[in-house]
Amino acid sequence: MELSSHDSVAVLAFPPTAGYPRLTRAVLQDLDELLEEVKYAGLFSGVVIASNPSSFSTGADIEEVAAVEGAGARQFAELGQSTCRRIENFPFPVVAAIRGYCLGGGLDLAVACHGRVATYDASFGHPGVALGLMTGWGGTQRLPRLVGKSSALQMLLTGDRIPATQALTMGLVDELVSSRDLVSQAAKRAQALRVVPPARAKSGH
Repeated sequence: MELSSHDSVAVLAFPPTAGYPRLTRAVLQDLDELLEEVKYAGLFSGVVIASNPSSFSTGADIEEVAAVEGAGARQFAELGQSTCRRIENFPFPVVAAIRGYCLGGGLDLAVACHGRVATYDASFGHPGVALGLMTGWGGTQRLPRLVGKSSALQMLLTGDRIPATQALTMGLVDELVSSRDLVSQAAKRAQALRVVPPARAKSGH
């Protein structure tokens, strides 16, 4: 992952690669470490997890998944779950900036964020069912809460790809923007999602 900033928002972007970004063990660990760095830097008010120039993540590396078994498989699943929980419980807003494909574990990562901004060419799905796989990083719980049980089941059990306009209609993403404006709009959304701490909000009552 590559760390930069936009105004007071940290931008963690998938680096350019020959193929689509994959959530390998190394990438998940790198993301965890960068989130920890951002959390304690005292410089940022939000986080954007951003696509590389072509795509958001297409999920776990199938070759890496196929090579693990037993305890190793459990550890890999727990690492993905831990990363998504860290994002969900992060102390300031995290927004996914999505272009291209957002699939499998990549979609789990996106729905763990507090908001999602996408380009018009983005598409979403859980294609693992075609390989006999079910997502294990919390998407089976977070996706229904976001889009409803019926739409979530359709995505999880069929592997259907959801285009950006449909994703907006069903509530999977919050807004669609041009590719040029993707990171800046995601950063604005992260800033807009900042809330008054509960203790302060109750003062005067």
